[in-house]
Amino acid sequence: MAMGRPYDLIVFGASGFTGQFVVEEVARVASEADLLRPLTWAVAGRNRAKLEEVLERASSALGNPELKSKVYIIICDVNDQLSLAAMCQQGFVILNCVGPYRFFGEPVVKACVENGTHCVDISGEPQFLEGMQLKYDSQAAEKGVYVIGSCGFDSIPADMGVLYTRNQLKGTLTSVESFLLIQTGPEGATFHDGTWQSAIHGLSDQDNLRKLRRQLGYKPLPIIGAKLRRRGSVFYSNTMNQYAIPFMGSDASVVKRTQRYLHENLQESPVQYGAYAAIGGIGSVILLMVAGFFFWCLTKCRLGRKLLIKYPEFFSSGFFTKQGPTKKQMAGTSFSMTFFGEGYQEGQDPQQGGPSVKICTQVKGPEPGYVATPVAMVQAAVTILWEHKSLPNRGGVYSPGAAFSKTTLTERLNKHGIEFSVISKPEA
Repeated sequence: MAMGRPYDLIVFGASGFTGQFVVEEVARVASEADLLRPLTWAVAGRNRAKLEEVLERASSALGNPELKSKVYIIICDVNDQLSLAAMCQQGFVILNCVGPYRFFGEPVVKACVENGTHCVDISGEPQFLEGMQLKYDSQAAEKGVYVIGSCGFDSIPADMGVLYTRNQLKGTLTSVESFLLIQTGPEGATFHDGTWQSAIHGLSDQDNLRKLRRQLGYKPLPIIGAKLRRRGSVFYSNTMNQYAIPFMGSDASVVKRTQRYLHENLQESPVQYGAYAAIGGIGSVILLMVAGFFFWCLTKCRLGRKLLIKYPEFFSSGFFTKQGPTKKQMAGTSFSMTFFGEGYQEGQDPQQGGPSVKICTQVKGPEPGYVATPVAMVQAAVTILWEHKSLPNRGGVYSPGAAFSKTTLTERLNKHGIEFSVISKPEA
């Protein structure tokens, strides 16, 4: 890794909807008194005026009038490889906020790898994440570069939550199911339509994802202990006291990549995982099934996808908008992710008999998309910066759990509002 670069962190896409909140979070962390040394950082994007506006808003929000004059602006375009290279050569870690990543992510990964710069993103798109692993893992290893995707709400709570659950159990954790619950205030909750677009393209391109996984040559992970049963498309959860559905995000695929890495490279026992979302009562089930059916149908043709992208608010019943959530909506929204794990006591053979111990843990935090995601992304970047020796021995393209399993990322998140806790575990 080249030394002597002027900036520890560079926020690329800082003027985007999510990028502006990442800028605020970097500024907040840079002002903390317990840093090992002062944190140097810059913002990057296509439009200087918009970047200046973002710094002005962050300065106002944080009550730091000097912020705008102290943070350097880098003009960079994702379609200009020379400008990307110039940006990468100035930073130690790039925080890439330019999505959808399936369209705009690879040029950034390529520039980072070629110029010896670490990279984190907040992609929840399995095809992009696994495609980058296939294409750039070996080259990143040669360069000593860490490319770590899905470092936002997708999928740090799930991935690090499974590892946290494993570490809290005295014995062998063999399976975990997680249930996501989004709590909203009187203003409700909305998300920016960038997430909506990623979902549309991802659902319409499932065949190519399967082809990609065949190219990666994944071998089935061994099943340790009792096999985790597959849930239906809609089911009633007695533990959550409401109906639930399989979570449609990238959590399951990211956790599986982590478990594969830990098993194949560190000889750790793999954990089976199921990701679900709690949705409420029977009325929510009916509404979701009808909406989901029409959404799925529309993603299967070009005209349908165009309509979905053009009118996100209409087709999502106001859940996704081009404006994104208001400050009141974000302030009133939070999430919890509850993990129910099963395993075997120390000294017990997991291949003999059923699970003998259970554990319940939880990760909870503020609004997931634009409060928790910037916190997770910035702490991931800071962990690369301060705990470089605790990362995997070789560079490469990693999931969060694979990269950060030996670091203090969980403790860092706890200090910044994303809390990991044990709800119940077997008595000693």
